[in-house]
Amino acid sequence: MTTIRANCPSCGDVQLRAADLTVRVCSDDEQGSYCFQCPTCAQAVAKDASRRIVDLLVSSGVRMEVWRLPAELSEPHLGPPLTPDELLDFHLLLGEDGWFDEVEDMVRRSMPR
Repeated sequence: MTTIRANCPSCGDVQLRAADLTVRVCSDDEQGSYCFQCPTCAQAVAKDASRRIVDLLVSSGVRMEVWRLPAELSEPHLGPPLTPDELLDFHLLLGEDGWFDEVEDMVRRSMPR
């Protein structure tokens, strides 16, 4: 059985088995990471990983997940970014009855004619 040493931010070096880790690779930009639950403190830990580390972990039997960036990242974004005040106003609006109708009206008013 292969033993893998990883670092928990709280506990320091810990010993893991291949089944205790998961490697994640983004198919869009090929960035890699690995994650595990610390066997000492049970904290979830995620670390960036170079291609070399990804290959080493996978060759040691660590399960690999491939994921994609959300499509929303490539959508055009019109208008200025939200300000903190606008975000707070939106948060407060979500607590009111009929918030969806209010948002729908706001969007309709902001659309070009």
